[in-house]
Amino acid sequence: MQTIYIDVLIVLNIYVNFFLLRITAGATHSPLRTWRCVAASVYGSLFSLTILLPCLGTFVSLAIKLVAAVSIVALSFGIHSCKRLFINTAAFFAANFTLAGTVYSVYTLLKPKFIHFNNACFYIDFSLLILIITTAALYFVVRVVRIFMDRAPNDDYRIFIRAGKKAISLPGLADTGNVLVDYFTGSPVIICSEESFSELTSTVLDISLLPKGFRLLPYSAVSGSGLIPVFRPDEVLISSCTKGGSKPVDAVIGFGECSGKAVFNPKLLKI
Repeated sequence: MQTIYIDVLIVLNIYVNFFLLRITAGATHSPLRTWRCVAASVYGSLFSLTILLPCLGTFVSLAIKLVAAVSIVALSFGIHSCKRLFINTAAFFAANFTLAGTVYSVYTLLKPKFIHFNNACFYIDFSLLILIITTAALYFVVRVVRIFMDRAPNDDYRIFIRAGKKAISLPGLADTGNVLVDYFTGSPVIICSEESFSELTSTVLDISLLPKGFRLLPYSAVSGSGLIPVFRPDEVLISSCTKGGSKPVDAVIGFGECSGKAVFNPKLLKI
């Protein structure tokens, strides 16, 4: 009978949950704060302790998995609507089943002694390097799939941006030419007008004297290159004027020349 170390089990699941949530955020283009991702990963790791219980049966195990997935996703991304909760949960389940399916295939074919399955949970006693390579490969595949799925839709949009108690609403423009991303987080940058900066901060835009929370980001365009001020707002929503509904997105806001519209990459709208 295999020995299961509780500390290894918990650490393993925190690591796996963290990357599965990151994969979910990348697949659905949903905003995910690091602290929420960590908190949800720690919370989700507690469900892995069911591997220590007697066999609960398939239906009970799946029910526990469903409760765990919904609560983990709700803690990570919040509950903006039932539709978004369902989409994020489905994506999280898909990432889980892909990883678990791969591990189970190895387990079935090779019967290795370092893998133990019970109650829809698995315990792996092997090199951390192998685990890192496996999760990194899964994340890479998801990112590649997203590149081929992202296309520019033809629609009219409104962009809602909230920073603290101040909020603005701007006409949006989906443009695949806007490929600017934040170097620190990898989040897409939505380019807004300089007038929007004044509305949000009640100050005139001066890159030599930026408010707290702002920083400069290098950019390159056909017209030239330079620096633009960017910041991460508390909330960003993209609304469709024709289809209705709105989607919270993970994006950084930048300010520059954009003809009065908030220019964003249409990949933010996918899933």
